[in-house]
Amino acid sequence: MKRSTFKILFYLNTSKRKKSGLCPVMGRITVDGNVAQFSLKEDSFPNDWDAEKGRLKGKTREQIELNRKIDQTEQSIRNIYVRAVETAGYVTAEQIKNELTGVVCKSEYLLELFMEHNREFEKRAGIDREKGTCKHYDNSYNHLSRFILSKYGLEDYPLKRIDISFIDDYEHYLLTDAGLCTNSMVKHIVYLKKMITRAMKQRTILEDPFTEYVPTGKKSKYLHISKEALDRIMSVQIKSKAVGFIRDMFVFSCFTGLAYADICRISEKHLQKLPDGSIWIEIPRYKTDVECNIRLLDIPAAIIEKYRSARKGEQFFKLPNSGAVSRTMRKIEKLCGIAHLHFHMARHTFATLICLDNGVSLKTLNKLMGHSSMRITQNYGEITSQRVSDEMKKLAKRNRRKNRVH
Repeated sequence: MKRSTFKILFYLNTSKRKKSGLCPVMGRITVDGNVAQFSLKEDSFPNDWDAEKGRLKGKTREQIELNRKIDQTEQSIRNIYVRAVETAGYVTAEQIKNELTGVVCKSEYLLELFMEHNREFEKRAGIDREKGTCKHYDNSYNHLSRFILSKYGLEDYPLKRIDISFIDDYEHYLLTDAGLCTNSMVKHIVYLKKMITRAMKQRTILEDPFTEYVPTGKKSKYLHISKEALDRIMSVQIKSKAVGFIRDMFVFSCFTGLAYADICRISEKHLQKLPDGSIWIEIPRYKTDVECNIRLLDIPAAIIEKYRSARKGEQFFKLPNSGAVSRTMRKIEKLCGIAHLHFHMARHTFATLICLDNGVSLKTLNKLMGHSSMRITQNYGEITSQRVSDEMKKLAKRNRRKNRVH
């Protein structure tokens, strides 16, 4: 696993100089370019401060005590960093700061969240929850813990990094290493799904990795819509501005391949104009942190312009939470006469209808989609192969009818 760039700096905040001339002593933690700052709740005169060493110059008892506090704080930061990396292989500057300052945060790791759930469940056991179910959750936690340790060599796993590959690998582990039957495997996958739902409710993650998941024995092509369905969605007259907005976001996703979480983040800084005049979207995916490079086509460009006047910050679009989006998609279903329509189908539609059906290679699609591996992208290749087979069967059938001797 790639090692983080990690730095600690102590400095005086001279912009907040007090009337006495004293300035606050501050700490700055940097991990992979991301910064978190905090106050030591101590002050110093600028002339007593050694900026290069990040310590006081003098030898008075007060100065020695403050330098000792700075040394202890630095060591605490390093201990937190090492422990987080060894436990989960992942840490942010904000996480280190929060642990250092004692701020209570939402769980950002899977097993930590699972344990938090189990403890809450135990308190309700015998009141409005079955006591026997506690053992099922504990058992599921243990399976997940052993899987993370064996697969990744970690004691916990960041919620933000959970994707379809993680779920598929866990399913495989339950059926093989754990030796469970299919029904038992499904039960533990359901428990994992509950943890993901919990993480989404607390906004630790924005995109549901289970959107692309189909249980073993039911693995099939990723769902996408046809050209006719897309034309219907784009042309339908919608009176409600809120419903029309979600329709536009769905269309935007169909022509960019960006998922819900990435559309929430896209801003002017993610657009790059090339010498040939073309404009490209360059944005790291929220889920994988892998950069997408997508040419901005006319339709999504027009949607950006359509909502330019409604912007209230850097982001192009202000989307409601995923639950509200799902409820609005039900309304679009009725308006268009399309069944089982969900927002993430737009991303699959971009991959199949917009890209592969127009000759884009799987290697290029991998870059456009920001997939973490070619294995995921290759699923779309199987879809296209199946589509070619289905179309050829239809052609052969039509040809037989046309050439039938009367």
